[in-house]
Amino acid sequence: MKNIIQSVKGTREFYPQEMALRTWLYNKIRQVSESFGYQEYDGPFLESIELYAAKSGEELVKEQSFVFPDRGGNLITLRPELTLSLARMVAQRQHELVFPLRWWSFGPFWRYEKPQKGRTREFFQWNADLVGVDSPEADAELVAVAAEFFRSVGLTSSDVKIMVNNRELMEAEIIRLGIAIEEKVKVFGLIDRRDKMAQSEWRAYALSEGFMEEQVIGFQQILLNKELYKSSSDMMRFFAALHALGVSDYVEYDARIVRGLDYYTGLVFEARDIGESARAILGGGRYDNLVGDVGGDPLPGVGFAMGDVVLPIILAEYQKLPEVQTQPATVLVTVFDQETFDDSLSIAAVLRSAGIPTAIYPEPVKLGKQFKFADRLDMEFAVVIGPDEISQDQVQVKNLKSGEQTSISSADLAAFIRKGLPA
Repeated sequence: MKNIIQSVKGTREFYPQEMALRTWLYNKIRQVSESFGYQEYDGPFLESIELYAAKSGEELVKEQSFVFPDRGGNLITLRPELTLSLARMVAQRQHELVFPLRWWSFGPFWRYEKPQKGRTREFFQWNADLVGVDSPEADAELVAVAAEFFRSVGLTSSDVKIMVNNRELMEAEIIRLGIAIEEKVKVFGLIDRRDKMAQSEWRAYALSEGFMEEQVIGFQQILLNKELYKSSSDMMRFFAALHALGVSDYVEYDARIVRGLDYYTGLVFEARDIGESARAILGGGRYDNLVGDVGGDPLPGVGFAMGDVVLPIILAEYQKLPEVQTQPATVLVTVFDQETFDDSLSIAAVLRSAGIPTAIYPEPVKLGKQFKFADRLDMEFAVVIGPDEISQDQVQVKNLKSGEQTSISSADLAAFIRKGLPA
């Protein structure tokens, strides 16, 4: 067997079955996004690494981005995320756009990750953002979009939970522990590591970072406090809005959620499946400084992103993967012989003009082989047109599900097929 050149590590190949699932996911995303009034957009696939260097965090820039020089010596990256591109796009046309913006996108992204189950270097990602409003109700709307998506794909609040926190609330707690607000990034980084380390290891790491014993104890108390959000009037309004939106059963408060990106300023959230794996599905938060940071006028925003790799794994675990149709054609027009080939082509064209997706077998082989081909691709009907049918202006239609064969006039074919198609 010849050696086949392998695909690049961490990339993905979408055979028709995988592509059909991706299309199904895209359609669900579009349906939910548009139901909330969000408009589709996209940004460039290539960006200057400078765009991310100041705001996204050192790990994203130095470890996860694919960076290369262009012919002019500028450092370019395949986009690892979209929020900063969005901020720049808004800043560029800030005085032309109608606010608040409700925008969504679904496209390819790249991160230099270690490939494993649920994580690839190349992935598609859904982004949803609400820009121009700073309120708990706006935050609740974004979280509701995510919750409604889970509901639309069959994941209940017993399957997934959206865990929320607020960085402003956490900053107040940091100050209460006697820690300078300038140290908040270090504290958030410490909290973000809590679930990735054993408790003793995490405690030792915190002490090595220069925090005092009583401060580490204080961190642990904060992380265990499920009622902490009640000390924030904004968080109380946020949960009230979720209740009004009918999605509060999907949402819980969790002080451990701080998110790794440096640009979040208020609400932060992550959705996880609540099985043993506890996989992260999506995440986001409020970013009120980004548009100003990239050169625009200060403008608040809140958004989230969801990659397309983890969700199918979770749907499979809960036995909720959809049955997707990979073959768009519902009818195969067979070819009886070379002399009648043009007649078969004409019949196929008539069916397509009637709005019925139709394929034609590309060569005159035995009809049994053509029927088998159509059956394996899960088509509904096969049409046969030979010399006898042509002389009588008729066709034979075989129902591939029931095996029943019917003789019908060519003029009535489209109506007959349409009537017999599944609803």
